[in-house]
Amino acid sequence: MPTISSEQDALALVKTYLAAMQMRDCEAASDCLSEGAVLTFPGGVRRDGASAIAAGSASRYRRNDKTIEAWEVSHQDQAWVVYCRGTLFGEWPDGRPFSGIRFIDRFEVGAEGITRQDVWNDTGEVRPR
Repeated sequence: MPTISSEQDALALVKTYLAAMQMRDCEAASDCLSEGAVLTFPGGVRRDGASAIAAGSASRYRRNDKTIEAWEVSHQDQAWVVYCRGTLFGEWPDGRPFSGIRFIDRFEVGAEGITRQDVWNDTGEVRPR
């Protein structure tokens, strides 16, 4: 992984990570994470790496994807902060389709990769019970 030294580097790394996660390429996604990255999902659920994220998603969705509406990048303290927001679409485990579920992903990117990911979305409000 190249050293992250600019807004463009940080944004490119996050895009690479999200694309790898979408393809369930956990090895490529892991290469984007710094050692000890903190990965927090809705409900305060922490995941320990890309493989744990994929395993956690497998019980929640048959498939899912994102329509990205906007990217925002800023520099705070010693990290680049990248926000990605939009909507989710896909299929629930029972095969029923869903779409239009709002999400926000927030990433902190240091010189050695993604150090933190926080995910918020409305799936809990619309997921079948």
